[in-house]
Amino acid sequence: MLRWMRIAALAASLAAASAASAVTIDVNGVKRSYTAQLPTKRPAPLVIVLHGKTQRGADMITRTAWPQVAKREGLAVVFPDGLNNAWADARTKAGPALRGPPAGTDDVAFIAKLVEKLVADGTADARRVFVAGISNGGAMAMTMACARADLFAAAASVIMNLTDEAAVTCHPSRPLPMLLMNGTADLLVPYGGGHGTSYFAADGFWSTDETLAFWRRLNGCETDDAETTDLPDRAPADHSTVTRISSRCPRGHDVVLYRVNHGGHRVPGFSPDARFPKVAAGLLGPQNADIDAAETIWTFFSRFP
Repeated sequence: MLRWMRIAALAASLAAASAASAVTIDVNGVKRSYTAQLPTKRPAPLVIVLHGKTQRGADMITRTAWPQVAKREGLAVVFPDGLNNAWADARTKAGPALRGPPAGTDDVAFIAKLVEKLVADGTADARRVFVAGISNGGAMAMTMACARADLFAAAASVIMNLTDEAAVTCHPSRPLPMLLMNGTADLLVPYGGGHGTSYFAADGFWSTDETLAFWRRLNGCETDDAETTDLPDRAPADHSTVTRISSRCPRGHDVVLYRVNHGGHRVPGFSPDARFPKVAAGLLGPQNADIDAAETIWTFFSRFP
């Protein structure tokens, strides 16, 4: 049954990719590209989906369920492209084998201009704009929450933790609901912090617990867990499970963590998140199939107009 779900999800992603359109805009004299999947009914909720390092926006179309979620829910979803397939988030230190974007790249300005353009032309509802990212894109999503909270209704970061650099520069203009989703067996961004065991790993990461506590403090939440819920193990073959950890927060300031027990540096989902799944499993650890990241994130986002 799970195999057929994966095949159906892949087919739907490919169909959605053919319906999306590629666009470029000028940002401070630099031509930037993105792919957009837009609904017929507008203005619509807008989700900005940020890829991981070495990837492109197009990879998020074929390797996540965002196109299907967008079509079903009537969302506008945009998949921007980072320069050199990377994002200039608040960190300046990258993994030794992976270069970042060109010096001087202003991705905060790029994403802000995207949002402002789509709001101005009537595509997006300014009250329902969201940002989500994976890995380097997750760091960029947190950077946007820190630098331009005024643009968004909520944010989500998958397989990423904060660093000292990212935290010290984080001064949001207002509290923003935040979803985190990290694996305890992540080889690149360790759940417990520090340096990952992969050759591609960077150093200096906070632990997920510290990252969760940081967003709780910013949002005025209590420091302890409000509720810890073990979700159903729908895919025993993936050898991982998911625990949802919620927070006691003021209304509309929610902070939630999806802890993927024994999950790697992978995006939970019903379809493969990599071109070569077996190679990815060896380099990045296992992918969880009990939940789908896009579905889970949208369920969270949809609560915050």
